[in-house]
Amino acid sequence: MENVSFQFVETNGIRLHLAAAGPEDGPLVILLHGFPEFWFGWKNQLQFLSEKGYRVVAPDQRGYNLSDKPIGIDNYMMDSLRDDVIGIIEHFQKKSAIIIGHDWGGAVAWHLAATRPEYVEKLIVLNIPHPQAMLKVLKKNPLQWMKSAYIAFFQLPHLPEKALSMGGFKAMQKGLEQSSKPNTFSENEIKQYKVAWSQSDALTAMLNWYRAIRRGSSKQVPSTKISVPVRMIWGLSDQFLSPMLAKESMAFCEEVNLVFVEEATHWIQHEQPDIVHHLIDQFINEQKRKTL
Repeated sequence: MENVSFQFVETNGIRLHLAAAGPEDGPLVILLHGFPEFWFGWKNQLQFLSEKGYRVVAPDQRGYNLSDKPIGIDNYMMDSLRDDVIGIIEHFQKKSAIIIGHDWGGAVAWHLAATRPEYVEKLIVLNIPHPQAMLKVLKKNPLQWMKSAYIAFFQLPHLPEKALSMGGFKAMQKGLEQSSKPNTFSENEIKQYKVAWSQSDALTAMLNWYRAIRRGSSKQVPSTKISVPVRMIWGLSDQFLSPMLAKESMAFCEEVNLVFVEEATHWIQHEQPDIVHHLIDQFINEQKRKTL
């Protein structure tokens, strides 16, 4: 990719690999990926936002690709994942950043905004509910239980790693391809994902984000209302997450704007980059105007 540089940053006792683009003196935007991605999942947004004058940073979150993979489930609790991001903001010598998260990266973003709002200028989440909204909906919606059944499988020791890595990560490739619009992920992109998944101890570390749920990771996110402005962008054809979760999440925000996108799945930033870019840009600039 053009104009993207790579570096390692020490934060919260570990070393994270990250991609960065845009002017060094631009407002900081941090892009947090989910499972089973890495910084590369934000390639379109890195390009767009850097051209708009932002300093854009997309880390491989802990356990992923070239970042450190501390051993043990307790190293993947929500508080630790949040503190990694705080360390990135401080590394770039900023007081706060615009935080954009998808999937698990969005859960970390919700937690950061809920517990350390001083670090978050604005919050944008893509296809991920507030963790407390997830807990609420699971209690009353059997359909969401079915959509989330894979999470129970991921709790098992060793077996998920074997199943997911068999045949050159065939199941993981199939998971991406079958849950997205046709041709969303090119053959070359899938190859890059497989290189990331092949890193030593990566699969176990990635799955430990899910295994930490049973240790109470999601419950570390408080239900107090988030005070920073929030925009939720939600692909309606998400096979994993019901739109009810998006609506339920609104109750945890003081100032929130929810946009449903019909022609998109869980992988909305890949499938509809132009729509996502417009919604990000519009929200950031609307908020700018409000503060002038």
